[in-house]
Amino acid sequence: MQELYTPDQVARLDQAAIRAGIPGEVLMGRAGRRLWREIHRRWPAARRLAVVCGGGNNGGDGYVVAHLARQAGLEVELLHLVSPQRLGGAAAYHARRYLDHGGAARPFGPDALEGVDVIVDALLGTGLDRPVGGAFAEAVTAMNAAAAPVAAVDIPSGVHGRTGAEMGVAVRARLTVTFVAGKSGLFTGRGPACTGAVVLDDLATAALTAGAEVPYARRVTAEDVGAILPPRPRDAHKGQHGHVLVVGGGRGMAGAVRLAAEAAGRSGAGLVSVATRPEHVPAVVGPCPAVMAHGIEHPEELAPLLSRASVVAVGPGLGQGDWGRAMWAACREAGQALVIDADGLNLLAAGQRPVPGAVLTPHPGEAARLLGAGWDTAGIAADRFAAARTLAAQWQTVTLLKGAGTLVDDGAARYLADAGTPGMASGGVGDVLTGVVAGLWAQCPDADPAWLAAVAAYAHGRAGERAAAALGGERGLLASDLPGQLPAALAEGAL
Repeated sequence: MQELYTPDQVARLDQAAIRAGIPGEVLMGRAGRRLWREIHRRWPAARRLAVVCGGGNNGGDGYVVAHLARQAGLEVELLHLVSPQRLGGAAAYHARRYLDHGGAARPFGPDALEGVDVIVDALLGTGLDRPVGGAFAEAVTAMNAAAAPVAAVDIPSGVHGRTGAEMGVAVRARLTVTFVAGKSGLFTGRGPACTGAVVLDDLATAALTAGAEVPYARRVTAEDVGAILPPRPRDAHKGQHGHVLVVGGGRGMAGAVRLAAEAAGRSGAGLVSVATRPEHVPAVVGPCPAVMAHGIEHPEELAPLLSRASVVAVGPGLGQGDWGRAMWAACREAGQALVIDADGLNLLAAGQRPVPGAVLTPHPGEAARLLGAGWDTAGIAADRFAAARTLAAQWQTVTLLKGAGTLVDDGAARYLADAGTPGMASGGVGDVLTGVVAGLWAQCPDADPAWLAAVAAYAHGRAGERAAAALGGERGLLASDLPGQLPAALAEGAL
């Protein structure tokens, strides 16, 4: 996993590196040099560069890039919103160096972005804690309207460094080069829509700052999938890999339960059963003959199925009528490992009784209902980390908060899974995720449920990416395209 930190933590790491003997001017020089190398590598034909500088260290990094670009023979427009004479510390040092070597700087004007090949966003840094306004908002808007691609210093201006929220307006960068350590806001909320490709450079500080800060969150990687799912022995049999029971599929919603069941099987569960309305059994078994589908009319009929299951996934297509409420009550009282989604979450919110140890998989709307008074989807978007932590504490569960940069929180640990594609914003994709969580939990009953849920979210996202690649595009991706990609996604990090 990749360790992620808040801006305050990264600032302390930066200061620790300075105390350990790396001057601030040297760190800033390294940062600007790395960004310039990335710009030159990605846009080697660029001849005109615009660098938009603010008043902090981000602005200082911009002066380094401008100086290096001039040395390389590019025409540079350095546009400032804070006069270089007002800079301090390392930023002042690099501004003077740029100007002393013949560089020119002038106040920002939108017209200066016309005809440039690349724009460097060195305006606002990770310390931003209020909405962007005034001339700074105008500069962000102008950068977004320009034809040239934008390369951001450390974080796109206007993105909150901890939460990933957009602070009124934010730069849409094609490339973000971030320094010292990964910032949590780059990978969730609006962060992924604004960063473009993200490159991390620790500026040779990692050895000097190791252990100085406890990570705020951990970002899942392919290697984590391999670690949680070791190779199976050659004499493996289905009884060793768990039994998932998916409960759902109210009238007209057979597809949801079928998608969750197929995903559980494709994730490697040894056995998968479905409890659904009798009329939906053919719709489940037809496309998924390996699934054991049971038509259930009354909750007492669930008892033998619940007793045989190692994990129960309840909610996909369940409905909130009499049948759905009866199925939910039976599952809630069964004492099995529970993955709760969709109408299971809505019924949980209505009943206000925690189910300790369950894994909840809400989207923001469901999360707002679970959180209750004082929360709405806008509040969740403003601080997804706080929402996930509050849900975990309030309901005594592992909470998997879906969205760009899915978050998993159990009240103590935070994980982030940012694999996925915008094509996954379609009906039924969440049902597939429910099946993946249940399928992995069935195979790994002793694994930490929060870590397991985060790995499941990552594998689900990778399956979506692979499905989009197979189709040749993101638009038009269907939930049914994902399960077939799960085995390959789960094998990517194989040990």
